[in-house]
Amino acid sequence: MNKILRDFEQFMKQREGAARAYAGGDAEPLSHIATRISPSTYYAPKGGYVAGADDVLSTYERDAALFESGGDSEFEIIQLGANDGIAYWTGFQRARVRMRGSAEPISFNLRVTEVFRNEGDGWKLVHRHADPLASEPGANKE
Repeated sequence: MNKILRDFEQFMKQREGAARAYAGGDAEPLSHIATRISPSTYYAPKGGYVAGADDVLSTYERDAALFESGGDSEFEIIQLGANDGIAYWTGFQRARVRMRGSAEPISFNLRVTEVFRNEGDGWKLVHRHADPLASEPGANKE
């Protein structure tokens, strides 16, 4: 395994930690790894999208405020790859969150693809596509 891929795998631990914080209403760790340089895109689980680094980051911050502390998240990585300029992972994100104004925790099972760009000071999230997982892996093999 090459050094770039090993470094990206290490970075993914930070990324997953940012997802756990986000599920608890804290967008700050995600803001440290989100790009400030366009292009940047976010394809949201409910079907919308946002483009532009500033708009994507403000959307992340606004959406995190919908969650209360006590949430959790984990990634199930199906594949990932990295070279010196770009990296990605794809798989599933499973989260259990407490939404503001809701008494009961809610489970999210999402299909996720994220793309990162090496901006010299580390990997930065430049694209996230997440949508609901309709069935468990292997249920609809084609």
